[in-house]
Amino acid sequence: MPVLELNRINHFFGGLHAVCDVDLTIEEGELRGLIGPNGAGKTTLFNLVSGFYRPTEGAIRFEGKSTAGLRPHQVTALGIARTFQNIRMWHSMTVLENLCISQHGSLGYGLLDAIFGTRRFATNESRVHATARELLDLLDLQDIAGEYPRNLPYGLQRRVEIGRALAVKPRLLLLDEPAAGMNPSDVDRLIELIRWIRDRFNLTVWLIEHQMKVVMSVCESISVLDFGRIIAEGRPEEIRNNPRVINAYLGDEEAADARS
Repeated sequence: MPVLELNRINHFFGGLHAVCDVDLTIEEGELRGLIGPNGAGKTTLFNLVSGFYRPTEGAIRFEGKSTAGLRPHQVTALGIARTFQNIRMWHSMTVLENLCISQHGSLGYGLLDAIFGTRRFATNESRVHATARELLDLLDLQDIAGEYPRNLPYGLQRRVEIGRALAVKPRLLLLDEPAAGMNPSDVDRLIELIRWIRDRFNLTVWLIEHQMKVVMSVCESISVLDFGRIIAEGRPEEIRNNPRVINAYLGDEEAADARS
């Protein structure tokens, strides 16, 4: 059974047809890329999958289950987590607290448990902190556990945001332009991190990215979106040599860079 199935997805913003008849299937363990020009509908598609928007038409299924009518926290509970193009963290909380609070949807206790400090409260809080500290160790963030995200370099902020998504123990991870704003050395580390995360956590990863170095290095298959429609799908070498993709998005110079 595919991890994710999109069947004839259409989405309108007023008179704008933002996503047009998108059919897409992502298999378990796949590392899929999604590329296309600015305004092509890539983030809109992520927002539809993660429950921030509801499709005007069509069906979305995660592991065979329809996500129709589900809110973002309910989609997350199914097993889908995401990061955002513009980093979204609680900057008034420490890195450790960010990793803890991201697990709020699975705390397993209520307000009275917290007020009276019940055994259920203690057990679940212990589990939450254990998960957070495990991620600090795995992502090499131990030394900044007490720092505030706003004080961190951009590359580290991205790593914390990815850790926060991993804290909910997803089976499908959506990464929206994780390399945006990174310097070349941070990009190299990100490439290795994405590969490692997929293998270490046994995840399926769907990635939006404009940096062709990341896409061509990491992704096993790529979908290309233009004016809301998928115009090509295939392996990286097929995409970089596809005339329609070169014309719509890569251009001759970008395609040459992707081949190098």
